Amino acid sequence: MNLTDVAVIGAGAMGAGIAQVAATAGHRVSLVDAVPGAAEAATDRLGGGLDRLVAKGRLTADDAAAIRGRLTPAGSVAELPDCGLVIEAVPEDLALKRKIFGELGGSQPASTILATNTSSIDVSAIAEAVIHPERVVGLHFFNPPQVMALVEVIHGARSSATVLDEAVELMRAWGKTPVRCSSTPGFIVNRVARPFYGEAQRMVEAGVADAATIDWILREKGGFPMGPLELTDFIGQDVNLAVGTSVWEQTGRDERYAPTEFQRGLVEAGRLGRKTGQGVYTYAADGVLVGGDPDLGLAERLVGGPVETDPLARTVAMLVNEAADLVGRGEATAADVDIAMVLGTRYPRGPIEWGRSLGFAVVSRQIEELDRVFPGGRYRPSPALLDGTVQ
Repeated sequence: MNLTDVAVIGAGAMGAGIAQVAATAGHRVSLVDAVPGAAEAATDRLGGGLDRLVAKGRLTADDAAAIRGRLTPAGSVAELPDCGLVIEAVPEDLALKRKIFGELGGSQPASTILATNTSSIDVSAIAEAVIHPERVVGLHFFNPPQVMALVEVIHGARSSATVLDEAVELMRAWGKTPVRCSSTPGFIVNRVARPFYGEAQRMVEAGVADAATIDWILREKGGFPMGPLELTDFIGQDVNLAVGTSVWEQTGRDERYAPTEFQRGLVEAGRLGRKTGQGVYTYAADGVLVGGDPDLGLAERLVGGPVETDPLARTVAMLVNEAADLVGRGEATAADVDIAMVLGTRYPRGPIEWGRSLGFAVVSRQIEELDRVFPGGRYRPSPALLDGTVQ
């Protein structure tokens, strides 16, 4: 590998952040965007961010100048120098990504690792456009890349083991924590997290409890940093629905991942969360939540009761079930799943560790009970829970 030169395609928040990470690690970084002037503007913004770090005493002026000096806007893919690594970070559009990777495959040396930052598109489908597709991998950073330690390293059907190993080592050299996963819908974090949002939405729909009470239970009883309903307001209901819909579509509309009418209704009504002032909750002009008081008496009655009306037990059981399914299919290791969910979502513990603590037999019985109460396939137990594959 030529470890000196790195390029990033896409100068939005993710692409610019990745470029800063690479430049901070000592690489010369070329930043490209299809919009004229976007790469230059992003470079200027990054320079301003570095100046603020200097003002806070978190970076020396010399280091900031050196990082800024390693960032260079480029006019097009064709103008890029020969690189050891090119990372694409453009919008989630398969046709667009294939076009870019086709250009990169023709203009970069065969030794260049070509990576996509996609959060939802099949890496193998992107690689079809590339000469030497074995060099194509996924490097899914989390927002903001400068802060978040996790990177999902995704292997497509034809990704080289050597290239994957090099990508993992490079991410470690950048100060990141890489986890490996096959190119399964949603990868690790966006796949395993689906029940965290979906179960809460379904319980509100069914009248089990109001949103504030469910969020309180998951925060105060479960240790999650945010409740699932307030978190979707923070992410954006439209963004969260789009990710969930993508996983659902890629799994052949598996009922386990079906979006809820509750969330669809919020999006159709324009109640997208904090950014619009209304979502599940209502927000004041300064973004502060208005109301949202939990029913603490109801919360105490629900927790420890039947699993179908216990927001914590039901959510955790589904998270464990989903994680076990991923591990059971051989798409990621139990250790990587737990690391990914703790670093990527700040869960209080990894779902496999949580299942081990509760007892996988207990979780299996809870899932079977949910499947009995709510037939249709969403709550089918993972074979890995039933046959002891996950221990």
